[in-house]
Amino acid sequence: MVKDDIIIFGGYSWQVLDIKDCKALIVTKDIIELRWYHSRFADITWADCELRMYLNDKIYNQFSQSEKARIIKITNTNPGNPWFKTKGGDDTNDYLFLLSLEEVCTYFGDSISRLQNKGRQKWSIDDENNGNRQAKSGDDFHWWRLRSPGYYGRTGASVNSHGHVYVRGNGVHGKPRDGGGVRPALWLKMD
Repeated sequence: MVKDDIIIFGGYSWQVLDIKDCKALIVTKDIIELRWYHSRFADITWADCELRMYLNDKIYNQFSQSEKARIIKITNTNPGNPWFKTKGGDDTNDYLFLLSLEEVCTYFGDSISRLQNKGRQKWSIDDENNGNRQAKSGDDFHWWRLRSPGYYGRTGASVNSHGHVYVRGNGVHGKPRDGGGVRPALWLKMD
């Protein structure tokens, strides 16, 4: 297994993002469903949002016992939004999670310098790595959610259908009307 490989695990296709110490960071190749970040339009962080609970309960429990034994529970730090200074919230212990702004800018080509220096960028990072970040829901490219906050507490950062990192973010509930794409990530013990 090497970076950018596509593997099958638990009935999903996953892209390998990183390998460290006999474990691999993987994210679903495509969007597995459309879902709200939270059940209502409110100030919320990853630590307390409904989507985190859903991933670490319902989706996690869809895996077999032998698959669960390979999923590593990790501590995620949840940094604030570097452009808008929105608080990221408490650290979390997760089996499954959404990628952060920093992770998506690191693992899908090197866009981290654009995240660290807003410069003249207004709402999103649009660069040569857009194609690496695109994901499909069904047959069409669709936007997908990140765990990082957007420009205020009722928004979450995302990646749009063109692959731009939407640092400003989408509402946690209500708009846009489809809820947003979910691409779970996890750390997997390698065989």
